[in-house]
Amino acid sequence: MTGFNEIMELAKRRGFFWQSFSLYGGLNGFYDYAPLGSLLKDNIISIWKRSYMEAGAVFIDTPVVTPESVLKASGHLDRFADIASECPSCHAKYKLESLVEKNGVHNPPSTVEGFKEILKDMEIKCTACGTRLTDAYEFNLMFRVTNNSETFNLYLRPETAQGIMVNFKLLSNFYRGKFPMAVAQVGKSFRNEISPRQGLIRMREFNQGEVEVFFDPEHEEWSHIPEGEKMTLVPNSGPEIQESILNAFKSGVIRNSGLAYFVDLTARMLARSGIDSKRLRFRQHRKNELAHYSSDCWDAEVLMDEEWIEVVGISDRGDYDLRRHQEFSGENVSVTVDGRTFIPRVVEPAAGFDRILTGVLFHAYYTRDNGNRVLGLPCDVAPYSACVLPLMKKDGISEKARELHVKLVGHNQSVTYDESGSIGRRYARQDEIGTPYCITVDYQTMEDDTVTVRERDSTKQIRMRIDDLLMHDNIFRNDGLKKFVQSSKS
Repeated sequence: MTGFNEIMELAKRRGFFWQSFSLYGGLNGFYDYAPLGSLLKDNIISIWKRSYMEAGAVFIDTPVVTPESVLKASGHLDRFADIASECPSCHAKYKLESLVEKNGVHNPPSTVEGFKEILKDMEIKCTACGTRLTDAYEFNLMFRVTNNSETFNLYLRPETAQGIMVNFKLLSNFYRGKFPMAVAQVGKSFRNEISPRQGLIRMREFNQGEVEVFFDPEHEEWSHIPEGEKMTLVPNSGPEIQESILNAFKSGVIRNSGLAYFVDLTARMLARSGIDSKRLRFRQHRKNELAHYSSDCWDAEVLMDEEWIEVVGISDRGDYDLRRHQEFSGENVSVTVDGRTFIPRVVEPAAGFDRILTGVLFHAYYTRDNGNRVLGLPCDVAPYSACVLPLMKKDGISEKARELHVKLVGHNQSVTYDESGSIGRRYARQDEIGTPYCITVDYQTMEDDTVTVRERDSTKQIRMRIDDLLMHDNIFRNDGLKKFVQSSKS
């Protein structure tokens, strides 16, 4: 089983991500995306964007700084907090929900008083020094921004959603009043986590993608939910089940078609990104863990190092946000359709890209019998689609290889070049960073313009004409070449 330490070591050594400001000792909860990680993240976001564009979403981009008035209306100013405990000896801080769950409490309370009772009745110890924890308090998760030139307070946004909500009327005009209306945003969000941990899993600055889907409450309009394969579903009452999303909706396990539709879309998006469906489940929130704006929520959880980690939340926000903004701003946000006036309801699929990326690395990582490590990343996700390798640096071979690299980059910008070390070491290096194809230029290339194409997962090699490689713009960004290599007899 792959562990966090292995992933963190690979990420730092191969240039996926590392702790920010490490020159000055590092800063907890902040990570830099290194060259390969930046490409990998962008590819995952691109898959997410395409998934929602295919579903008809439009995209906007709003500021990360948010006025206090917006967060007062949304409820974050008063209710966006975790319950924490501080060790009386070493002063380490803990999110109590996570800590008591690890100590066997499967249905944690939602109040400070409830956690104080647990700490009174159970011996919950500081994991750093072993001292018993005795007190609980509310810990606000938002970062306040110093603002000397204005009379109002500003905060770094805790979610991207409010940038969409406050633009609802303008967006509705852009959409010409049609429903459902899906509006998406990708960007940074900020949460003052009590105890940042596990690399990209729990950060203070993170990459988020949220979609607010506004719809007529009398016409949900998600009649077509694909049958799909059976998924692991964990309702908030009753046992875990294996069922298709469509049948889960028909049987009432998933209570409305909007949630069912976006649970299915999320499952397909995660599969395209490289998440193993056997290590994916959808868990319904317990009543006492629902966010203040949510009436129902299903989390996509990914198994990493024997722990289930939330990567996407699909929430029924109802009309909470729009109704609150109407109340606090004084602006009417209702719409009129076919003579009916109403405030639209909202379903929100919210993705955490840093967590998805970590899950993709976990599920792609394995070790061959010879000890070589491999990232079996999908072609559409891998930082590089292919790598051009000259067999030798002499006899014009490296010049021929560089010429081929330039031509391939003209067709696909994600093709790289490597001439450092033996050919075997270069194959191993590219396998470890997830490059699906290696293209070797050798002496035969100089004679007949053919190259060796090696496919990462099977390690099979075939000869191909350079003209065939250049025939299609996206030859490496699909499974066609992989299937061709694996089925070839040559």
